[in-house]
Amino acid sequence: MGQKKLVRFAEIKTFSNVLQYPEGMPGAWKDFFKNENPITLELACGKGEYAVGLAALYGKRNFIGVDLKGNRLWVGAKKAIQMGLSNVAFLRIQIDGITKFFASGEVDEIWITFPDPQLRVSKDKKRLTHPKFLRFYQQVLKPGGRIHLKTDSPVLYDFTKKVIELCRCTLLEDMDNVHAQSHLKPELQIKTHYEALDIAGSNRVHYLSFTLPQTLPGKEVDIVLHNLLKENAGIS
Repeated sequence: MGQKKLVRFAEIKTFSNVLQYPEGMPGAWKDFFKNENPITLELACGKGEYAVGLAALYGKRNFIGVDLKGNRLWVGAKKAIQMGLSNVAFLRIQIDGITKFFASGEVDEIWITFPDPQLRVSKDKKRLTHPKFLRFYQQVLKPGGRIHLKTDSPVLYDFTKKVIELCRCTLLEDMDNVHAQSHLKPELQIKTHYEALDIAGSNRVHYLSFTLPQTLPGKEVDIVLHNLLKENAGIS
């Protein structure tokens, strides 16, 4: 491990806005933030550009960037401290363990910004909009809580639309090309480091916003989804 990472890992332990596998947090986030404002999560937040950007826009809401990589969390946490933002925090955990850190209905909305699209069909269950993850989100989201996806991957965009259909979610917004819109909401104007790099080389960013049904289908939908992906990929 490089010296820079070691320094960051040591420093992040001293940050009051970073929690690493904390205990006793379900239902206690109002005590952490010292208010009962709505909570928004940014999952797989990386350097936390969205969590910090949203916190700067909406001072009456609380934001939590969630990621496993402390080296990246350090960047967002440091910036939030420098900006004097008290309504943003960072949680270092694995996303599939999210139900251990939030109570039922404690989260108002979720942002998933430029996650790894996991392009191989065999890795479809690792995609953060897979029904497996939606079942986790439903346990912490309040009824009607929005999920937002922003990605430059057409594969993940189309996959998520199929998931929305199969899981009987309610699609609220669908933008095939975000930056081609004449008027964008302030939250969609925030750019992550990854987005600014335009790694896909297309300058095309996709956006979806949807809510979950009262009851999600069980694991049988995972099998249907996987078989559809295999058919589309020509895998027997």
